[in-house]
Amino acid sequence: MSKHIRFVIPVAALLTLSACGQPVPSDKAAYVGEWRSQTMSLLLAQDGSVRYKRVKGSITTSINAPLRRFEGDNFVVGIPYFSSTFEVSKPPYQEAGTWKMVVDGVELSRVP
Repeated sequence: MSKHIRFVIPVAALLTLSACGQPVPSDKAAYVGEWRSQTMSLLLAQDGSVRYKRVKGSITTSINAPLRRFEGDNFVVGIPYFSSTFEVSKPPYQEAGTWKMVVDGVELSRVP
């Protein structure tokens, strides 16, 4: 086996294993869903997959990665050594019949 193949197989296996998200714990079930504002969208699936997009001026940031863990109200997304913490200053709450939460300073509403 060539050196290249011996390197590629373990790296591919590591990426596959680390890409597995943690399912959303039952006490955080209110976080599950699609959340939006004019400048941000966040999809947090029950299986732990996360899709995020934010537009700030001419800069667009996108993340498609697994859920790693919750830290209080915040949650960490990514793989080891490459992760991002989403700061939740207001966890999911209902206001006038609409679910909302504040993530990274942005008020999001859950898409029905």
